[in-house]
Amino acid sequence: MRWFDYGDRWADPRGEFLSAKHAEPVYALFNKAGVPADAMPAPDAPRHGMIGFHLRTGKHDVTMYDWEQYLDFADKHL
Repeated sequence: MRWFDYGDRWADPRGEFLSAKHAEPVYALFNKAGVPADAMPAPDAPRHGMIGFHLRTGKHDVTMYDWEQYLDFADKHL
């Protein structure tokens, strides 16, 4: 699937995922794990580790689904 097939031509989900993966070596310095995914997760299948990533289908917006993911991630760490 290409990045623009997710319904949001203004986003770069692959680049966002790669940024999260490339941050993992810094977390490893503190014995922390990064994103719990070796490959980019499918849309609507969030991954919450020390670094979180979620991608949802739909237009460029902030939805209730997005807020649920942010709050689930915060609940895990706060």
